[in-house]
Amino acid sequence: MLKKRSLFPIVSMLLAMPTFSYADANSSTSVAPIDNPIVLQRADPWLVRDEKTGCYTFIGTSPKFDEIELRQACRLNDLKLAEPKVIWHKNDKGPMSTNIWAPELHKVAGSWYIHFAAGDVEKPFSIRMFVLKNDSENPMDGQWQEMGQLKTHLDSFSLDATTFSHQGKRYLVWAQQNQPATYNSALWIAEMDSPTSIKEPIVAITEPTLDWEVQGYKVNEGAAVLVREGKVLLTYSASATDHRYAMGLLWADADADLLDPTSWHKKQQPLFASNEAVGRFGPGHSSFVKAEDGVTDLLIYHSRDYKDLKGTPLTDPNRHARARIIEWDANGFPVLSPEQPD
Repeated sequence: MLKKRSLFPIVSMLLAMPTFSYADANSSTSVAPIDNPIVLQRADPWLVRDEKTGCYTFIGTSPKFDEIELRQACRLNDLKLAEPKVIWHKNDKGPMSTNIWAPELHKVAGSWYIHFAAGDVEKPFSIRMFVLKNDSENPMDGQWQEMGQLKTHLDSFSLDATTFSHQGKRYLVWAQQNQPATYNSALWIAEMDSPTSIKEPIVAITEPTLDWEVQGYKVNEGAAVLVREGKVLLTYSASATDHRYAMGLLWADADADLLDPTSWHKKQQPLFASNEAVGRFGPGHSSFVKAEDGVTDLLIYHSRDYKDLKGTPLTDPNRHARARIIEWDANGFPVLSPEQPD
């Protein structure tokens, strides 16, 4: 049974927040109103929905960057009430001892895997990607094993690993700095030969070149993939992680060679960006999940509700996890109205 926790200092804020009911863009049924934020002070949100029970498991970056936790609920709006369980804590020293960022949860061949980024306390921004594994049916149970570093073709700043399966193959997409360090990170793709390793070829599919991708930092990161109606859709985030953070879109035909960089096309304008009029600043690092009806597509992402940071982008903890229904245009592309409040 899921435990509840007191909302003591935040209850008044939650009561004051409006809830919004949206027409379901993908089915004839209605979707329950979403009470945003769905989880407070959790950036880089990732949700997994159990197809049998319809219940959700949530994972995201903890604000102290020191641990990985999971929480579960069978209603989206109950995630903020669910008691989190810390399943792994940073090491005292070595390559997994600080800056525990952007964990993602995936089930592959009957086992659970968490891909995450971490640094060495002696070199905090020597960020690399690592893997945990759990063979339990429920990721909240059992023991998580450290599987070591997920190595790529370069020994450089790397983070935000995501995996997806398509046409019988499993792929990894991640953000990494190039050898000459002409940018902070681009997005790379490779086929996986196990849940903890990749094989060649390894190709870059987008580099930060557009004006909105290089504000503060030259960044393409935080990829998430959704295969829908003949397209492999990939959202990503760009620029500094303050109010300039924004989401972009890549896509490839479902039958294309995903390891050919020419298969990928980039939307030239942001898919989703800050809008002061509705109190949304720095939306990004998204993921996709089905709503409680099992049909409607949801975008899960983080943002702040104010522009002026309380400290720095890393020390200000108020990136909250949010959800919104995705609308689709006639060509099968997502539409995220920037004027629509969450």
